[in-house]
Amino acid sequence: MTKNIKIEVQGKEIILYSKNSFEFISLTDMARFRDSERTNYIIQNWMRTRNAIEFCGLWEKLNNPNFKSIEFDAFKNESGSNSFTLTPQKWIDSTNAVGIISKSGRYGGTFAHRDIAFEFASWISPEFKFYLIHEFQRLKEEENSRLKLEWNFQRMLSKVNYKIHTDAIKENLVPSELTKQHTSQIYASEADVLNMSLFGMTAKEWREKNPTEKGNIRDFATIQQLVVLSNLESINAMLISQEINQQNRLIQLNKIAITQMKSLVENQHIKKLEDDK
Repeated sequence: MTKNIKIEVQGKEIILYSKNSFEFISLTDMARFRDSERTNYIIQNWMRTRNAIEFCGLWEKLNNPNFKSIEFDAFKNESGSNSFTLTPQKWIDSTNAVGIISKSGRYGGTFAHRDIAFEFASWISPEFKFYLIHEFQRLKEEENSRLKLEWNFQRMLSKVNYKIHTDAIKENLVPSELTKQHTSQIYASEADVLNMSLFGMTAKEWREKNPTEKGNIRDFATIQQLVVLSNLESINAMLISQEINQQNRLIQLNKIAITQMKSLVENQHIKKLEDDK
C-alpha cells in the first residue's frame, strides 16, 4: 500500500497511510462520520474509555517492544473517571506508542493501525465498521491483482531472456552489421549508440523517416527488440566502465544485437508466453 490512498465509506473520504510496513487509517476522517466539526473531541472521547485503552495497550504489547507498560497501567487505572482525559499525542508521548500516529500537513490528522482503526469504527457505528472493512478489503484485492499482473509481466520477460539461448532467425527484424562509416561516426548520446546497434539509425534519423508518427523509435519496437535493448544497456554500461571507446563499443554492441535478435525473433515459444501467464 502506498501513502495517501483514499477510500470512501458511507459518503466519507478516508485516507490510508503506510509507515514501517504498518497500514494506518485516518481516525480524523472516520470521526467526521460522527461530527465533522469536532473530530479531535470524538477521538479523545473514545480514547478516554477503558475498552479503548485496554485494546490499544494490548496491541502495543504485541507489536511494540519499546512500549511503556507502567505508563499504560496508570492510564488504565484512571480511565472511566469523569476527570480523566487522554489525547492521541499524550498517549504517544507517555507510552512510546506506535499504533497511533499524528501527522501534520495537508493530509494530516490522527492515524491508527488498521486493527485499532477497526476498533474505533466499532465505537462509531457497527454499520460504519462493516463498510470500512469492506472497502479496505476491496482495496487490498485490487493491489494484489496489480502485483500479480506485474509479477506475470516480469515472468514473461524472464522467459524471453531465457529463449535468447535458442536458435531462430527472421531476417526482417535482425539488425544489419554496421558499416565502417557508421562505426567511425561520433554520436551525441549513448542512447543513439544503442539505437544504432539495434535499429541501425539514430533517433533523429527515425523521426526524419517517420514525420507523421507520434513518439520515438523505441515506442515502435517489438517485445524482442525491447528485451535486447535492455540487455544492451547493461552491457554498454560495463563496456564504459572498462574505458572502451565509443567506436569499439558500437561494434561490439551491434554484434551482440544481431546474435540475440537471431535467437529471439522466430522462436515459437515466445508467441506462447501470453498463454503461459
